[in-house]
Amino acid sequence: MIDYLHVSIADQRLYAFSKQQLQQTYTVSTALNGAGERNGSGCTPRGRHYIRAKIGAELPAMAVLRGRRWTGEVWTPQLQQQYPERDWILSRILWLSGCELQRNRLGHTDTFRRYIYIHGTADEHLLGQPYSHGCIRMRNHDLIELYPQLVDACVIDINEQPFNASELTDTKETLCKAR
Repeated sequence: MIDYLHVSIADQRLYAFSKQQLQQTYTVSTALNGAGERNGSGCTPRGRHYIRAKIGAELPAMAVLRGRRWTGEVWTPQLQQQYPERDWILSRILWLSGCELQRNRLGHTDTFRRYIYIHGTADEHLLGQPYSHGCIRMRNHDLIELYPQLVDACVIDINEQPFNASELTDTKETLCKAR
């Protein structure tokens, strides 16, 4: 089971760990506006988080989610042409909650209240470069593969630095005190 995730904004990669052993890496897309925690900034929040809710376990690949609920639609290029203005949230949602008071939890910087997710995207060709509105976008197939492997309330660190495995926190210290 995956018990720790690390997102490097510099690398545009998500690293998945089990018992401090790297299991998989995934290409992602973080915010076009860069890193930041302020509500309304369109930035990807940094720091320690945990997955507070997992949504969409039984949905088909490319299921369209709005307001964290399935619309009954499955994304197609024709559907995208019909609604070109949509920010497509597809397949699954991992809804993040911050752990660091006044950095990414509570007040005007609360990740959960900002509706920051890891989710599937229709813009898979843009993965590997910052392009989201604050969320972390993943390839739908990758997210569907990762989703059932995650432990409940899996911890996730997000930072701007290139990933360095030697800086990996001991998993006993990765618990989020905010839960």
